[in-house]
Formats: sequence, structure tokens, C-alpha cells
Amino acid sequence: MFSNVAVLVYDGVAPFELGVVCEAFGVDRRDDGVPLVDFAVCAPRPGQVATDAGFSILVEHGLDRLEQADLVCVPAMPRTPGLPEGVAGALQRVVARGARVLSVCSGAFTLGEAGLLDGRACTTHWRHTAELAERFPLAQVVPEVLYVDAGQVVTGAGTAAGIDACLHLWRQEHGSRVAGAVARRMVVAPQRDGGQAQFIARAVPDCDAETLGPLLTWIVEHLDEELGVDALARRALMSPRTFARRFREETGTTPHSWVTHQRVAAAEELLERSDLGVEQIAARLGFGNAATLRQQFSRVRGISPQQYRRQFAC
Repeated sequence: MFSNVAVLVYDGVAPFELGVVCEAFGVDRRDDGVPLVDFAVCAPRPGQVATDAGFSILVEHGLDRLEQADLVCVPAMPRTPGLPEGVAGALQRVVARGARVLSVCSGAFTLGEAGLLDGRACTTHWRHTAELAERFPLAQVVPEVLYVDAGQVVTGAGTAAGIDACLHLWRQEHGSRVAGAVARRMVVAPQRDGGQAQFIARAVPDCDAETLGPLLTWIVEHLDEELGVDALARRALMSPRTFARRFREETGTTPHSWVTHQRVAAAEELLERSDLGVEQIAARLGFGNAATLRQQFSRVRGISPQQYRRQFAC
């Protein structure tokens, strides 16, 4: 579990993406049950660092601060080739000693320049994925997803997707309860799957069609029921084909994937906060049986429900 987070910045850093990681990891939320993180912003040389918004920030720490961090964040940086002296080596040492690195938006280019994307799946803002793949041909660029977790190296897409990647790390390292507390304080959705599209085809439904928002709320409250496309389409008063298309346009993912992730998220809470057995949780959340719950949970989270409970149970 990370307890020490450092953010790397240099001239040209984007203030919004810098603010994302500062808000996600640098705020004291112990009153909400969130572990306190030893947090610092670092630069190749301590002192003034120019942002791309026409103002500068004062950074107290140098690159040596990265050596203490469990997690190093790299917000959006200039995409120009080359890195300030010492940056590549510092990032390489972070990964070599087993710590994790998170990039947001064009911060992925910094990781690429340091050789940390070679042989790894990664992403960046959808406008830059083609450039990322061309500049770093050994990287396995996944276009248009919110974030990619490649183990030690996590890459998030632009702006709000950086928040999703930060919450993913909180959830992965400290559990669903802590991630939910951070999300509530940030007033954002507690979970969006990394495989969702970075943008959707239509942000507002046609004027003759009702938004799927009420249906999504109903689904979360009725996870124990039959939630296949046909059943949901009937409830939405659409044909299955129209419903599936509209669902992807409004949410960026398929009904099955969205429902599965809601069920897994609900299972996390029950595993953390209750003594219910896996079979009982499976029945309560519509998985059908414990085997299906184990399979879906392991696919989405990478560990079994039992392992999750041992790690995060209150």
C-alpha cells in the first residue's frame, strides 16, 4: 500500500493535471478514514517551474525526493523530445526498485522518453495516441480508453480520466471504502472502468428520447435482478438493438460490462464491511453462484474475493 507519493514536474507542466494528482493524493482526509499520504512535488532543480498557463509555481524538492516514494506521478508535460537532465534516470530507478509510476495525459511521453513504456500497454489523451505509438514503437498503445494499468506503470488519459486512474490506485491499494471516501470528497463518480471510451458519441440524448440516467440508478438498486440486454431494453421501452447502441453512446461501454463492474463494486463493499459468505454475496448481487462471482471478480480486480477480503476487510 502506498504511503509516500511524489509528483514530478518541470517547465511546461499543465496546472490542471498537476492539480488532479495533488487533490487525489495530497489532501489530508483522515477525518473520512483515508490514510494520510506523505506527499511532495519535485523538480529537476528546486525553485520556480513555469506552467503552460503563463504562471510559475515554487517547488521545494529535487529529484532525490523520488527515491522515497511508493508512487511517482507525472502530470501532463510538454511532448517535445528529450527530458531535463536527470529525469530519465530518476524515473528508471523508481521502477527498478519496485515502486509504481502514474502518468496523466501527455505525461505518458515523459515515461516513453525514459524507456518505461517499452513492452508495456499504455494510453494517453486520444488526440495524442497515434503520436505516442509513432514515437515509441515498442510501447503497446491502447487508444481511447480512460486508463491502462500495466502493473508498475499506470497511464491515464486526459483531464478527468486522470481522476479515474487516481481513484483506481486508491481502490487497488487501500480498498473500495477508502476510494469511495476520496471520490465523495472530490465530488466525482467513485468508479469508471479503465476500458471505457475516453469520449462518447452523444453527450445529450436526442430530444425525443429519455436519458438512461434513471435506468442506471435503477440498475444499481436492483443488482439481484435479471439485467440482460433484453430485460433492460424492455424497461427502457426500446428494442434490444437500439438500447445496446444508445447505452454505449451514453456510457462509453456495453450494458454487460457496466452491470458487471457495478456488481463487482457492490461485492467489494460487502467483502469489506460484512461477514456474508461468497455464495450469499453472489446471490444478493445477481451473479447466480459463487463460481461466477469468483470468475468475474478475479477478471476485473485481478485477485479472488477471498484475497480481497483478507486485504481490505474492516
